[in-house]
Amino acid sequence: MGKTTVILEIIVFNIFLIAFFAGIFVFIRQYRIKKKQHNTMLQNQIEMHQKELLSTQIEIQNQTMQHIGREIHDNVGQKLTLASLYTQQLAFENKAPQVNESIENISKIINESLSELRELSRSLTDNSIERNTIYQLVNQEVKKIKDLNLCSIAFECNQKSNDLVYTQKAILFRIVQEFLQNSMKHAQCKSIMIQLNFNLDNVQLLLEDDGKGFDVAKTNNSGIGLANMQKRTEMIGGKFILESRLNVGTQLTVILPLLNEK
Repeated sequence: MGKTTVILEIIVFNIFLIAFFAGIFVFIRQYRIKKKQHNTMLQNQIEMHQKELLSTQIEIQNQTMQHIGREIHDNVGQKLTLASLYTQQLAFENKAPQVNESIENISKIINESLSELRELSRSLTDNSIERNTIYQLVNQEVKKIKDLNLCSIAFECNQKSNDLVYTQKAILFRIVQEFLQNSMKHAQCKSIMIQLNFNLDNVQLLLEDDGKGFDVAKTNNSGIGLANMQKRTEMIGGKFILESRLNVGTQLTVILPLLNEK
């Protein structure tokens, strides 16, 4: 009888021990699941905050440029206009030919500066990114490159009427500008190819040149160049794939998810 009791006690003890370890296992498992869910929630909040921050930055930059443009037009432009009128008055009142020639030269410089400032003011206050589609924006840049006649350039787009939300459009457009500038200034390329394809759930931008290329691993990750564009692309859920081979060329692929809201 005593032996049976001891066996039963051992069995009960083992059952409790197994239940205890099972409870610890379940507790640890639940803790890990909740920790993973918490980390996922924090990551989602960080990504959402980054997207909102990026959108705010772009909006602030746009407002700042418009403010500078208005200041140039209303303040500096008006002063130059007044200076031009004064020089014209001096030229009219002064009878010395040599002095008049100097005054006319000054007036010419002022008028040229005034024209350049007005053009700058228009470019800053005119929000072309908001008014035009991504196709129109890229096509305008392509026309500028063709007018320079420094290299050949081709642009293809499968859906010219499609458009993107402002943040995505601004980032893609800046990437195109940065790539074109680098290709012509540093890569010494002979040709550039641009493809813009709208798919069911994403838009894909492909940029390629036949320049001298570079070592991607040794590029500087700071500054306002393509490295900064990569950060902005990834912040809004996009993919940024940069490949380059020495004496072959550079290829950049950017993929952004399509968003419904405009």
